[in-house]
Amino acid sequence: MGAAMRRIHVGNALSAFGLGFTVPYLYVYVAQVRDLGAVTAGLVLAVFAVAALVVLPFAGRAIVRRGPLPVLLAALVTAAFGALSLGLASSATTVLLSAAALGAGQAVMQPALATMIVDCSTAETRSRAFAMQFFLANLGLGIGGLIGGHLVDASRAGSFTLLFAIEAVMFLLLVVIMSTVRMPHSPKIEGSAPQAEGSWKQLLGNRAMVQLCVVGFVLFFACYGQFESGLSAYGVEAAGISTSALGTALAANTAMIVVAQFAVLKFVERRKRSRVIAAVGLIWAVAWLAAGYAGLGHGSRTMATAAFISTYALFGLGEAMLSPTVAPLVADLAPTGLAGQYNSAFALVKQLALAIGPAVGGPMGASLHAPYIVTFLLFSLGITFLAVRLGRQLTPVQNQPSLAKSRVVAQGGAPAEPLPANV
Repeated sequence: MGAAMRRIHVGNALSAFGLGFTVPYLYVYVAQVRDLGAVTAGLVLAVFAVAALVVLPFAGRAIVRRGPLPVLLAALVTAAFGALSLGLASSATTVLLSAAALGAGQAVMQPALATMIVDCSTAETRSRAFAMQFFLANLGLGIGGLIGGHLVDASRAGSFTLLFAIEAVMFLLLVVIMSTVRMPHSPKIEGSAPQAEGSWKQLLGNRAMVQLCVVGFVLFFACYGQFESGLSAYGVEAAGISTSALGTALAANTAMIVVAQFAVLKFVERRKRSRVIAAVGLIWAVAWLAAGYAGLGHGSRTMATAAFISTYALFGLGEAMLSPTVAPLVADLAPTGLAGQYNSAFALVKQLALAIGPAVGGPMGASLHAPYIVTFLLFSLGITFLAVRLGRQLTPVQNQPSLAKSRVVAQGGAPAEPLPANV
């Protein structure tokens, strides 16, 4: 990695650290520490999603016109202001406004950093770069949540003020670090259209990108949108999983990502992207079957707990396969210079799925146990079906970038026919 890419990965890790540092404790902070009630606390979490949905359509155009670095710096300053304001807020109005600023800033960071990765990588190194991003993001989330949990004390409002102040300082420190990044010119992606003014009409006219967004929505809806809502509710209500076992399941998910990320990378890089996504759908179908056994089977409590933990671990394996696959594919589908808009559009789809997923899955997981499992088992199989269809819209190089490298070698003078044995 060059110096620019190293700083970008530092930015990814620290932004994820900030998310894990404070977001898990927002509900307790608003509802109990500031004594604003459960309704206001729920609205704060909703404001995060709404703020992201509002700013992301404009973020893509801003990245195209101004470049990803200025947009990232503006997002960091906004998030720092939101974090500090949230730590000092005492009324419902100030809490909601502060949460909107923090949520908007953190939402814009994702496509800006993704576009910087695209600009600082090549088609050959992009999958590895995004795999590293995903690895560091999960590491940052886990460490942030661990440290934040030891700092806060629900009986002392000052501990939460300190928590948000540290987050604000971290974002400002990140402004200083990212200001030193020297961005290269945007690389030309093979098979992309000439430079053009970004527009939603142009993006919607790209059938492959539209299909990828549909696949992305189902991916995030059926997996990430269920982690802390429907699936956890199902585990507690149907499978009788204890809170400690639920924590172990979440840890198993992170551990699987950390262990498997680079182990599966070489395997993924040499396969068609559409087939990798299709395989993830099948793996997640098995995960939902394991969850079904945990809650609907008649095994012992130990077997149910083991099956439920396996569900989260299998989700982690699928996530590790997707990280070097989906994000680089978004970049390769973008016309030259429009990676920022395409990244923002895909981030918008992700946020929409994450907003709808808990709203649908939470009530189902808590009360409609069998329909919940069947529904999301079908969604997982739907991922496989949609991925196969997506593969028909991709060029051979878009679907399998390693082919481009093979062609370069062939053009450089490698023999097309096998050499004689005596040679």
